[in-house]
Amino acid sequence: MNPKPASHAYSSQFWFLCISSVLFFASFNMLIPELPDFLSNLGGADYKGFIISLFTLTAMLSRPFSGKLTDRWGRKPVMLVGSVVCLICSFLYPVLTSVAGFLLLRLVHGFSTGFSPTGVAAYITDTIPSNKRGEAMGWIGTAGAVGMAGGPAIGGAVANNFGISVMFYVSSLFAFLSIVIMMQVRETLKEKKKVALDVLKVSRKDIFEPSVFAPAFVMLLTAYSYGTAFTLLPDFGSAMGIKNKGLLFTFLTVSSLVIRLVAGKASDRYGRVAVLKLSIPLMLVAMLTFGLANNSMLLIIGAILYGLAQGSTSPTLLAWATDLCDEEHRGRGIASFYIFMEMGIGLGALVSSFIYGNDTSHFFITFSVCAALCGVALLFLVMRKKRTYAS
Repeated sequence: MNPKPASHAYSSQFWFLCISSVLFFASFNMLIPELPDFLSNLGGADYKGFIISLFTLTAMLSRPFSGKLTDRWGRKPVMLVGSVVCLICSFLYPVLTSVAGFLLLRLVHGFSTGFSPTGVAAYITDTIPSNKRGEAMGWIGTAGAVGMAGGPAIGGAVANNFGISVMFYVSSLFAFLSIVIMMQVRETLKEKKKVALDVLKVSRKDIFEPSVFAPAFVMLLTAYSYGTAFTLLPDFGSAMGIKNKGLLFTFLTVSSLVIRLVAGKASDRYGRVAVLKLSIPLMLVAMLTFGLANNSMLLIIGAILYGLAQGSTSPTLLAWATDLCDEEHRGRGIASFYIFMEMGIGLGALVSSFIYGNDTSHFFITFSVCAALCGVALLFLVMRKKRTYAS
């Protein structure tokens, strides 16, 4: 096992990882607010639900492989794969200008988040002591949130001033810079194994690691709200007269950024479940706020509340999952957790798009479903047996 750094400090390698994460998340998130209109202009308005769901489907399907490769090939190569996929796909969006070509790219683009976050989480678990893990996940989550906050605003500004094709090329540039920074990070997996064709063979244990069931199940239920929000907020913003739709995502992710470090430290001190029992009810309130919004101000308030809730919930659940992972199969455990996350996001995007049906009068029922699932997640945490699921 690799030696861990002192509990009071983070190495330069950790900060390189954070900077690379900022660029990686900015790369693909700057596209999200503009993709619904881009797809509509291609003649695919009825396929908006596939923008997020296809992306997350591939991310989910790739997790068992990325988990295996993380434990065999190394953390760094798996992280690099994600940025390379972003670079290539972003560059190709202006080229494949048909509905079928667009949907194919969304499918392939999902490999990016199927690989990079798995390697990142395993790397952090290798190098950060368990008593600082929640805080470290908060830092890396903050880096991602900076990218998620800046990306949509940058993407919207570039698209409005220079055209959507330039936005895609800027996204590709950000992915390239992420790769350059990632090359400065040293590998932490010392005992690498030969990567053979058996890595393509997926068994039940590769898809699901029972030890992480509790945080994975809660993530499944709460990630549905993420898929719904990121699919519908561009249309919701347009309906409320918000011209730069990326600004809604900026409010959401900046509030997420503000809370992440506080929530991470709190989960280290008071326990993962204690934090979740506060953040999930807040997520429920945020979903109801979205559903009841009838003006831009209330929509922005909902985005801020959801950012605070999501920024507390996501890193806390990830820290909880890494706490429960078996050291030898850390990549597999983390991959299993992310499979549940992407399943929730994909279902949220697809089902909410179906309920919405391009009719703004359906926003309330769409977000009420999200609130109900948050309620189920909270009930699970309250009723769970502590001896079965450590926190």
